[in-house]
Amino acid sequence: MKKYLPILRTSPFFKGLTDNEILSILHCVNAATISRKRDSYIFRAGESTEVMGLVVLGCVLVIQEDLWGHRNILSKCHAGDFFGEPYAASPGAVLNVSVVADEDCEIILLNVQRLLVSCPTVCDHHQKLIRNLVGVLANKILILNDKITHVGKRTTRDKLLSYLSSVSIRQASLSFDIPFDRQQLADYLCIDRAAMSSEISKLQKEGLIKTNRNHFELTVCNDTDSGIKM
Repeated sequence: MKKYLPILRTSPFFKGLTDNEILSILHCVNAATISRKRDSYIFRAGESTEVMGLVVLGCVLVIQEDLWGHRNILSKCHAGDFFGEPYAASPGAVLNVSVVADEDCEIILLNVQRLLVSCPTVCDHHQKLIRNLVGVLANKILILNDKITHVGKRTTRDKLLSYLSSVSIRQASLSFDIPFDRQQLADYLCIDRAAMSSEISKLQKEGLIKTNRNHFELTVCNDTDSGIKM
């Protein structure tokens, strides 16, 4: 596990912990490393889990799929990001999402239930980790709230602009990269890819955006308060 410390140090889950404390916690929660090839599943909807995953290499998609293969992307997790923590913290809860590798990846699985019982040594780092877990769960709620905001818009154009605006504000820049390719962006916003591509072309012709693959540049009017400091 020592080789993953550079990633683990940057994770909010291990905030405020020393390397030795991190390694101690990994032992406490029965940490185990798995590798998955691109497009393979880590979790499947309908299953239950006692572990949550921490991406240490590559990235994964948290998705919902129906019987006809329609995909709704809830989030994309990169190195240092967690997935499955709400289900792992709720014994017996059945997954209504799947987690699939977006590229070859390595995952550390952590048994959350071992955090939710009293530590026999009442160690400080155990308490820190519980507080950090609450922060991780709260952040996941905020991420899903953002998605609800975007997909709640009435038109494809409004959904696109809502999403691009939020990324721009979050990164404090009018020029930024998004974590999705075109199909993934359409799946995330719950819109048809062809309709989305058409709308992106219109927005470029109107001079509101410039884009190249997953890079976007936004243009705002001089009298518009974008809330973005350049």
